[in-house]
Order: sequence, then C-alpha cells, then structure tokens
Amino acid sequence: MAERGAHVFSCGYQNSTRFWFPCVDSYSELCTWKLEFTVDAAMVAVSNGDLVETVYTHDMRKKTFHYMLTIPTAASNISLAIGPFEILVDPYMHEVTHFCLPQLLPLLKHTTSYLHEVFEFYEEILTCRYPYSCFKTVFIDEAYVEVAAYASMSIFSTNLLHSAMIIDETPLTRRCLAQSLAQQFFGCFISRMSWSDEWVLKGISGYIYGLWMKKTFGVNEYRHWIKEELDKIVAYELKTGGVLLHPIFGGGKEKDNPASHLHFSIKHPHTLSWEYYTMFQCKAHLVMRLIENRISMEFMLQVFNKLLSLASTASSQKFQSHMWSQMLVSTSGFLKSISNVSGKDIQPLIKQWVDQSGVVKFYGSFAFNRKRNVLELEIKQDYTSPGTQKYVGPLKVTVQELDGSFNHTLQIEENSLKHDIPCHSKSRRNKKKKIPLMNGEEVDMDLSAMDADSPLLWIRIDPDMSVLRKVEFEQADFMWQYQLRYERDVVAQQESILALEKFPTPASRLALTDILEQEQCFYRVRMSACFCLAKIANSMVSTWTGPPAMKSLFTRMFCCKTCPNIVKTNNFMSFQSYFLQKTMPVAMALLRDVHNLCPKEVLTFILDLIKYNDNRKNKFSDNYYRAEMIDALANSVTPAVSVNNEVRTLDNLNPDVRLILEEITRFLNMEKLLPSYRHTITVSCLRAIRVLQKNGHVPSDPALFKSYAEYGHFVDIRIAALEAVVDYTKVDRSYEELQWLLNMIQNDPVPYVRHKILNMLTRNPPFTKNMESPLCNEALVDQLWKLMNSGTSHDWRLRCGAVDLYFTLFGLSRPSCLPLPELGLVLNLKEKKAVLNPTIIPEAITGNQETAINPSSHAQLVGFQNPFSSSQDEEEIDMDTVHDSQAFISHHLNMLERPSTPGLSKHRPASSRAALIPQHSPGCDGTPATKPQWSMELARKGTGIHLGVFNLEGKEQSPLEMSMHQVATTPLSVFSKESTSSKHSDHHHHHHHEHKKKKKKHKHKHKHKHKHDGKEKDKEPFAFSSPASGRSVRSPSLSD
Repeated sequence: MAERGAHVFSCGYQNSTRFWFPCVDSYSELCTWKLEFTVDAAMVAVSNGDLVETVYTHDMRKKTFHYMLTIPTAASNISLAIGPFEILVDPYMHEVTHFCLPQLLPLLKHTTSYLHEVFEFYEEILTCRYPYSCFKTVFIDEAYVEVAAYASMSIFSTNLLHSAMIIDETPLTRRCLAQSLAQQFFGCFISRMSWSDEWVLKGISGYIYGLWMKKTFGVNEYRHWIKEELDKIVAYELKTGGVLLHPIFGGGKEKDNPASHLHFSIKHPHTLSWEYYTMFQCKAHLVMRLIENRISMEFMLQVFNKLLSLASTASSQKFQSHMWSQMLVSTSGFLKSISNVSGKDIQPLIKQWVDQSGVVKFYGSFAFNRKRNVLELEIKQDYTSPGTQKYVGPLKVTVQELDGSFNHTLQIEENSLKHDIPCHSKSRRNKKKKIPLMNGEEVDMDLSAMDADSPLLWIRIDPDMSVLRKVEFEQADFMWQYQLRYERDVVAQQESILALEKFPTPASRLALTDILEQEQCFYRVRMSACFCLAKIANSMVSTWTGPPAMKSLFTRMFCCKTCPNIVKTNNFMSFQSYFLQKTMPVAMALLRDVHNLCPKEVLTFILDLIKYNDNRKNKFSDNYYRAEMIDALANSVTPAVSVNNEVRTLDNLNPDVRLILEEITRFLNMEKLLPSYRHTITVSCLRAIRVLQKNGHVPSDPALFKSYAEYGHFVDIRIAALEAVVDYTKVDRSYEELQWLLNMIQNDPVPYVRHKILNMLTRNPPFTKNMESPLCNEALVDQLWKLMNSGTSHDWRLRCGAVDLYFTLFGLSRPSCLPLPELGLVLNLKEKKAVLNPTIIPEAITGNQETAINPSSHAQLVGFQNPFSSSQDEEEIDMDTVHDSQAFISHHLNMLERPSTPGLSKHRPASSRAALIPQHSPGCDGTPATKPQWSMELARKGTGIHLGVFNLEGKEQSPLEMSMHQVATTPLSVFSKESTSSKHSDHHHHHHHEHKKKKKKHKHKHKHKHKHDGKEKDKEPFAFSSPASGRSVRSPSLSD
C-alpha cells in the first residue's frame, strides 16, 4: 500500500464526522479528546492535538498513534488522515508540521515556506497567540475541497503544491493557506452556537483573511478582490432572489419561510445549494467589512481579541465545563461585544444586511446647473425586482472638480430622488493649472474634451463600496475617459473600462491604449483594458486605421527591435509584464474584420509567438503562457462557411484552421512526452478542439473527450473534457452522452468530479423547464429523482447538486414529459380547507388566485397558483361543499383512461389504502432531533374520492437519513376510476354526520387501522416513488 501511495482521510462539509465514528455531531457540543489510531507500520496517522506517543505491536507490523487534544472541541472539527506521508517540520516554527505523499517533499518545502509569516500576521492583528499547541498541514490526493480546516490541522489538495518555477499558482496557494489559518481562530477554536450563527464565524475569518491579503498583495489587489466579491454576490442575489445570513423561522408554516423564493430550505446547512453556501460566505465577510466601516477597524479588532481572550480563558477550565460556552459564538453575543467595545448601535445595519436578504440597485444621472453652480444628482432605486431591497441611509458621493476631489454624504430618504450638491470650482477659464486628485497628487490634464461650462471631471457613487449594491450611473464618455486615466483607485478604473465598452470612439481607443502603456497602472486593470479595446476595435471596424489593436504595442514591449515578428526570449522577472504578455494575444484573437473573421495578420502573429517562444534562459515555467497562446488560437476561430451541407474532412479544411489544428495536435503530443504543471496545455487543447467542433470545422464527436474524462487522468484534464461532453450534450441533444454523464455522477470514484459534473450540467443544461427537448423524458425524471432521494445520502453536496439540476431542468411544477395526473381535491380535515390537486398547477401561472370550489357550477376553475408559493391561499369551505363537488370530479374521472395508482391498487383494495410512513427530520447540529411525523392517506370505499390527509409541516433530513425515503409533505390525493353514484354520495353524507357524533370511537378504530396497515405495508415492496412513476402524487418540495 505504501508503494502505491494509498491513503485515507476524513472529508465532508459542515458536521459530517458522524459518518466515520459515533459522536454527538454538533458544533455546539464541546469536549476534550484522546484519539488512538492503529495503522500499518509503513503508514502515518495524522489527527488533532499533540502526538503523545507511537507504540508498535510485538510483531512490529503495526503501530498505534496516541493523540491528545486538551482544548474543548466539537466532534465536527475532528479529522483524520492516514497514509505513507513524508514529514517536514517547519524550519521557522517547530510546532508546525507538514505532511505530503511520497516524492512530493521538494514541492512541500517551497509551498509551505511562507506559512510562518501568516502566523505572525494573524497573531499581531488579533494580539492573541495561536490557540493550539501545534498545527499540521496534510496534502492529499482527490480532496473533497481544496481547503478543509479542523482543530489544529488542515487538509489540503495535493494540487496546491508547486515549485519555485510556477508563477500563477503561488498566490492562489498562499491564499488557501491563509484562509485555513484564519479558520483555526474562528471556526475551529471558537465554534458556533447554532446554524443561524454561522455567518459570524465565516464573516470574521473572511474579514481577517482580507486584512492579510491587503498586507501581502497590496491595497489594489485587496480592493479588486472586494469588488469581485461584491459583483458576485450582487449577481447571485439578483438571479436567485437573495441570500439570508441569519434566518429566523416562525411556527413552521410555509408562509413563515424567510426564503420562499428558493427551491431548497435554508433551515439546515445540509440542504443548501453549494453555490448558495459559497455566496453565503462571500456575503458574510462583506457584511463584516460594513460593520468595520461603521465602528472602525480598531474597535473591530478589539472585539475579536475579546472573543478570543474569553474563549482562551474558558478552554483552560478543565473541571468547569459550563464555562466552555464562552467558546461558542452567537449572533446576539457578537453584537453585544460590539456594543460594549465601541459603544455604537449597529442594529439598523444588522437588520438591513443580516436579518433580511437582497441587495440595493441604484440608477444615477446628473445635470449641472451653471447659474447656481450646483450639481443636480438624481438617484433612483429599484426595490421591486427579485433580490433587491430598499435602502435608506447615508450614501457617499465623490465629485472630481477642477479644483480638487470632494466627498459628499447624501441622505437617501424614502421619497427623495434629487440631491443638490454645491460645486467648489467655477467653470474652467483659459488659465492652465495642475488639478489635485483624491490622493493628493497634482496632475496636468488635457481639458479640451470636457464641457466648457462645467467644472465637473467625473462623479462616483459609493466609491468605498460601503453598501451591498449595484450602481448604473450615466455620465458622458469624456468623463469615463478622464476617470480611467487619472483616478488612482483600481475599482474606479475597472468601472470606467466597463462603461467605455458602450462608447466606441477614437478617444476611448486612445484612453485604453494609454492605460496599456502605463507601467505604473495595476496589472489587472491593464488586462481588462485589453479585452475592452478588442470590443471597441470590433465596433469601429469600418473606421479603424492602422495595424490591428494592441499589435504595435505588443511588438514594442515584447518583440525584438530588429525583427518585430520574433518575440524576445522569455523573461518573467516582472510579473506585471508577464501577465500582460500572456493576456494581450488572447484579447487580440477576438478582433474581427468587416467579414466577421479574425484578421489573417493577427492569426499569423499568434502563430509566430508560438513558433519563436524560447524559455531556455527563463527561471520561471512558461506552461501558463503557452496555454494562453492555445486559448488565443481558439479565440481566433470563427464559424465555418458550409456549401451544400458538405461534410468536413481534414482534406477540405480551411488553410488557417488547418494551421490551428496542427498546432493543437503538436501541443497535445508534446504534452504526453513532457507534461506541464497541472497539465495546463492539455486542458487548453481540449477546450480549443471543442471550439473547432462547435464552429463546424471538424466533425462533432465526444469520443476524444470521453477518453480524457476517464478516471486516472489528472483532475483538471477530466474537468475540461467533461465540460466539452456537457456542451456536446446540449448542442447535439445527445441522450447517450447525457446518460454517460449521469452514470459518472453515480459511479465515479472522485467526489469532486461527481460534484463538478452536476454543477456543469446545471450551468449549461441540456434543456430547461421552458424548452421542448427529446432529452426530457420519464426515465430522466425517475433517474434524477432517485439520485436526489436515495443515491446521495452520504454526500449532501452531491444531493443538493442533484436538486439544483432537477430544478434547472423541470422547475417546481410537474415535468412536462410526464402524463397529466388524475384530477382531484385535496382536503385538510383538520382545518376544513380544500384545494385542487397541486400537481396539475403549471409553474408559469403565478397569479395570487384561488381555486374556488363553486357548488352551483360544479366547481369551476377560477385560477391556479404555484403550489410551492409561500403565500398560497386556500379557500375555506364547508364540508357539504366538498360533497357537492363530487359531480365535478366524477366528470373528469370519466375522461381519464390511465390506471389509478399502479403499485398501490395492485396490492391492496381501496378500502384499506392507508399507509403509515415515518418522516424523519434531521439529527445533529442546528437540526431538530429525529422525531417521526406520521402521514396518512385515507380512502373511502365507493365514493370515487380518496382524500389525502397529511402533515403540512415540511421536515428536512440530515445526510445520515437521506437514504430514508421521504413522502410528500403536502396534501396528496388519489382518485379511483370508479364512477360516483348518488347512492355512494348519500352514504358519504351519512358518514360525515356520524363522524361528528362518534369522534372518540373513530379515533379508537383508527388505531387498529394503523396496525392493520402496517402489516399490509410489510407485504408490499413500497419504494419512494418518483414523479415519473405514474402515481397521482404531488412531487415533494425539492427542499424537503
């Protein structure tokens, strides 16, 4: 085993320790630990706490590792990794030990050489020592996630290891190490009280990680990261309807659900969509930043220090475990600490961003009033769209004028739209003078482009990103150009680049070119400017003069002076130049001529870059650079022109495409002989081949991608190949490939790959709920339903991925490929309410209308409503109304020819069709204790109506119980094909009155009936039925 590098490790997300040893798997249950692991003599067992001793057996074939963790820790933060690890004691901090698989020790030494600086930074800002006596990092293969933090140890993916020659991976790996260490303080040492307090820990760890990033990579990188995170959360909330950080649930009714816009429940971590949880963490640290803006960083760090100090004191109380509650953080406790330390009330901020979901959407425009020398600013809000909320409070606006930059704080009120801001400068005169900027710098500007009557150069709304918002601001193109050239904030520069895409003018072209040439400009801004310039050039294609955009600039910066088509020998010592050098050709390849083809000059230029690439004297690897050149070739491909539907072969290929294909083939073959780091070349080649297929240059065939997607290839190659297969499935509507992908989801040995396939299918689905597709059939519905409900009980991430895919394909209503269910009435006897069977309600009809039961007109259908809506109104009706509606039901039953409930009627008569099915609710950590909720399906013989009575309160399952089959938690109705006679109807009326008189007697009878049905159930193989089974049962909520 040791020779093969065989190893095992604990994984999973949130509280999933109970899957590998019996425990109270809750973050709020703390205890000290003594851990013993007996393993093969060639293996090393790594676990939490201090290694006390290692004892060999008498025959020396096995050994036992004894670990002791004296700090009270939740079972959820206990982990284990066993393997033939190579061990490295950190040369800078001897209490830190690193473990990796055989042959990887040189990479481990370089990768972890920086870790001691992260320790020093966190201990300095928190003014508190690292809480544990040791720290272990373990790098393993086929990791569940890239970073998993546990008490005193973290488990990382081997793919993060790299040598000193690799540029691109270095910052990513360092960020992962810093993230895991931040979670040691807040997440492992300090745990949470309940699931609704998770946002505090994720927010604090994300916030201090951000401070590390600012110190390590600089303010520009930090602000760029904040802008990226803000854009991500805004886009997600506007798409899905909102992310709620601190969910508070009422009495359990559906209308009390604070996240009714989602297709999953947010009551428990094990029912969350993976994407939602990622965005949840993103929003948590952004909200922490808003709190910092409110109370100052000094007070913020004092609060963290107070939490750590109290927890540290409590952890030393070995015989007073009641003190350990100080090691648990709650939302209320955290807010109380803030109030005590800062003396400020941040309750309005918490109410706005934590207790409710949604972001703010601003639309801004302005006019300059020359007579009053006033800027008239109009700011509108959109708070009616999904995922938005109304903002009332302060909003900072920065105005750059001729005499300097001025900050103004506006008060956004309920009804105020227009704001008058006095200007400090008069409109410019002919005299020249330097213009002061926000950072104190004074610059000369060419003011010829600006309005002669206005002193305004540019305006920014909320420059500090102190509101979770999306801003759409209208100002003239010259203002965006000034902002790009002279504003020193990278966020402002990114915003102006985005805005200039709408202004394809020579002035915009010049401004972008100036930015590309400025070496002092942040490299990410210059990279964005490349792609913006390509878009502008394409919009100006008819008037563009000179060589293709960026070509002369690239030649001047990176090519030989004597021979402009030959690139210089690679020298990546300047990382800014390196990133620009590998980005510009990719952007240039997007250029198009008047015929919408990539200019021949550009393609030849990219091929020359590949041909003359020389990395012999470079101390860094050029694998990422060569991969970007292949991406550039792929970007240059345009759709093939087909004559009379001719079949494409290698013989009649377009000459340019032939050159591209030859280069890709050569790269692929070279990669097999000399593999690059993380096989980046192969990944780019596979993507380029798929682009050639989609554009009709080579036959569309998934065989190559399927071979690269097989288990055994490096994970990045597999993911790239699977992306191509997913895309092929969508474009060619291939049922065979869809089945192949679903088979991989169920059987692939790598959990991460299974998760990624589901994620790719969700993002690029073969069809959606509003499309007609031959891929949409009953077998697919059944397959996905079983995957959600029985095949993924051990992996909640996979189950929630399957739920996301099901929702993307079919929505919340009954899949269109299934036959219509039998019509019927769902009656709640307890509340005396009735609605029509929700299975037949189309999702598209979402009006807040009721299903009215009109006895005089035999129950006319007034309107439908989404059965999953939290605001569904059920019309209260008298019991007599129910009986009067039987004629309506009978009329529809005669129209139905399909059998009533196959699988149920076959095994038992209608008179005894009552089944007791336990509904299990989740177990540990923030989840209610397991408590069976009984649901019962009742049928009256001879009435033609079978009334379903069910508990309406939806309960969720923990991953441990996911394999238990669930039943619908909403009223179900099953209708017999029998016609309803008046005799039966009279009998039903009589029974109704008898029921009122003999209530206790009936209760006693029902008890016996339950016993009888239990026996009947044992005889019948009753499995969890999917919507495709033909039963007239409403599909359970995807959140259950």
